[in-house]
Amino acid sequence: MKLAVIPARGGSKRIPRKNIKPFCGKPIIAWSIAAAHGSGCFDRVIVSTDDAEIAQVARDAGAEVPFVRPPELSDDHAGTIPVVRHAIECQAATGEAPSLVCCIYATAPFLVADDIKRGLDVLERSGGDFAFSIAKYPFPIQRAIRTDAAGRVSMFNPEHFQTRSQDLEEAYHDAGQFYWGLASAWCSAETLFGPASTAVVLAPHRVQDIDTPDDWVRAEWMFKALQAAA
Repeated sequence: MKLAVIPARGGSKRIPRKNIKPFCGKPIIAWSIAAAHGSGCFDRVIVSTDDAEIAQVARDAGAEVPFVRPPELSDDHAGTIPVVRHAIECQAATGEAPSLVCCIYATAPFLVADDIKRGLDVLERSGGDFAFSIAKYPFPIQRAIRTDAAGRVSMFNPEHFQTRSQDLEEAYHDAGQFYWGLASAWCSAETLFGPASTAVVLAPHRVQDIDTPDDWVRAEWMFKALQAAA
């Protein structure tokens, strides 16, 4: 079976109640749940949470909440892999163990069903353990600049001061939307970022981290612009 796992703990600090905060008309987690269902990829779409209010919002949006996430996997240091592994173990305990699992972040309103389907196709064709979303940095990372306590600047890689942008290798970052993987890989892996993983490249204008209030405002403006252009 194919399982979607949406992690959504209750203890967000920088944006309180982030996982259920209204985003362009509905709780932000509802956008991820809708994309998961719309993809048609999954036998079950479940939310892993420690929070009763989040659980109810998730159910109202069409997801299942078959267990309560334990406290040791609900603090600020809980990683994605242990959380998904716990969900797999809970599902397997019902007698129906998943073979493929996709972790979808609760704060990924730009995620669309076609990207989830494309991720599954990439995983199956690659023969690897994971396939996850990435996006290209808008500026060459080799020409990044740091500042010191006095506000003075220096380059991270001064040897590239004269290098033309088009001659530098392109770099990508985790898009923070979805992570397809073999259930067996989720249960044994220590990292997703390795040679057993394959990239699913997304357009940069459909990727936005939402970690701060400023991020949230920017994301809503981007989302509204995309909706208007559709």
